[in-house]
Amino acid sequence: MNVSRRLWIAAAAGALLLGPMALGCSSNPPPKTATVQAGDMPEGGDWTGVYYSELYGYLHLVHDNDAISGKWIRPVKDRWGELHGSVTGDLIKFAWTEHVIGAIGPNSKTEGRGYFKYVRPEGENVDDKLAGQIGRNKDEVGEPWEAIKQRNMLPDLASIGGSGSSDIGGGDWDTDNQESGAPEPPASPSDEAPAEPPGL
Repeated sequence: MNVSRRLWIAAAAGALLLGPMALGCSSNPPPKTATVQAGDMPEGGDWTGVYYSELYGYLHLVHDNDAISGKWIRPVKDRWGELHGSVTGDLIKFAWTEHVIGAIGPNSKTEGRGYFKYVRPEGENVDDKLAGQIGRNKDEVGEPWEAIKQRNMLPDLASIGGSGSSDIGGGDWDTDNQESGAPEPPASPSDEAPAEPPGL
């Protein structure tokens, strides 16, 4: 075996051992993370509640110790989502999944990560709000999401979710459109019109 052939085999073997980096291919970029720091909650602030945004609809959040769980349904009721994460002061970081109602297969849901900061605007008698972002897959930034906390509304996670188009709110949304009660039996021909007298 000549020298040039040996060098070629050695170079090929080295490329296989080193993997994509030896061929000039870069690996996947690292996930995009949020550059936010946790702070103290505003006095009397509470994560548990219902928050509204025009894009995402009503977001129901429940805070339990250091954990947070939430669900939302879009205003046009074509998608609903859920999130689960951890709480540190006025910051939550979470993983989320959003489902397309009535869809199955690989396009039936999207997933990602995100964060919210609990914000109290300046002034008197103001509404607290959430301000954050959600990202796709392992990214936690990408799309902004702000929502205003609703007064006198309690979260109800069980009211949102389901597996199909008839389960928008956790039950059959079209039940009210169905008639109630037992169907009437069909009328007999003698009940529909009087019989003609014979001979006519």
